Amino acid sequence: MTSPNAAGSATPRLSPIDLGGARIAMPVILAPMSGVTDLPFRRLARAEGTGLVVSEMIASNAMVRENRTTLKMVEVDGEGASVQLAGCDPAVMAEAAKLVVQHGAGIVDINFGCPVKKVALGQSAGSALMRDEIGAARILEAVVRAVDVPVTLKMRMGWDHQSLNAPRLAKIAQESGIRMVTVHGRTRQMFYNGTADWAFVAQVKAAVDLPVIVNGDILTPLDAAEALRQSGADGVMIGRGCYGRPWLPRLVATYLQTGVLEPEPDVAAQYRTLLTHYHAMLAHHGTEPGLRLARKHISWYSKGLHGSAEFRAEVNRTDNVAAVLALIDRFYLPLIERGAVPEARLAA
Repeated sequence: MTSPNAAGSATPRLSPIDLGGARIAMPVILAPMSGVTDLPFRRLARAEGTGLVVSEMIASNAMVRENRTTLKMVEVDGEGASVQLAGCDPAVMAEAAKLVVQHGAGIVDINFGCPVKKVALGQSAGSALMRDEIGAARILEAVVRAVDVPVTLKMRMGWDHQSLNAPRLAKIAQESGIRMVTVHGRTRQMFYNGTADWAFVAQVKAAVDLPVIVNGDILTPLDAAEALRQSGADGVMIGRGCYGRPWLPRLVATYLQTGVLEPEPDVAAQYRTLLTHYHAMLAHHGTEPGLRLARKHISWYSKGLHGSAEFRAEVNRTDNVAAVLALIDRFYLPLIERGAVPEARLAA
């Protein structure tokens, strides 16, 4: 469906997606991102109105071993939460899926897209499984049989441009009982370089009756609309565009539903969100790990604001929670008092 935007052109509109056991009322989805989409970040995104949030990638072997760090990563908040699993052994993936459902997952997502060497080459998991369609099918079928919640799949276009097999693998996924497919418009060999090919995702959409989600290079509401136009997808998944912007999915959803381009939150609102996020990370991870892990988020929040380079450098040198909070106040409060306006964020 489309609706006219403020300029009179057609803006794609999204409809709810029923996965059979889980419903995504607004299919603007937060992508799974290692080291980013921990529970505090996912809670913020949900509070901002994100339609679905997906956990960091969980190694199936570590889940089965009940590794302490992995158990913290798999914590969920609220019904319908999606937990992403990676692995190459069907039996281990099935067992891990059972465990994450026991821990509250309402959706299990399977990772066939991770391009990093440790996963794809070292473990023959992630995007490496796109080169082994028989092995991929065994994993999909094993996980679907193992749990009574919807199972979804995230993948890339293919391993490289000589093997763009995402449409074929999507068919295999549908036959295996997968309920939704997300496609990042790059190959594994591209990593995160080049430009995401949203139009290619239309081939996946044409190949299956499943809901298809388009992912890659969606940094603004206008990007989301264009990605939907080119792909014909049923929803969008946003990754790096959410760095320091847990509100971006809300801005995207508003634009897709109304055609209205809302501005970024003002500096005062961003300051409040940063403080909420910072304290949540300290509570969730513990003081020392939380302080360390929060540094990149503080950098992302402050990007584009006057004096942010010096501010980030100071934060990265500081190992005391109270001192970091003082730095945040010293940086943000004068900007708020002056009525500073955040720059339009066109890149992560």
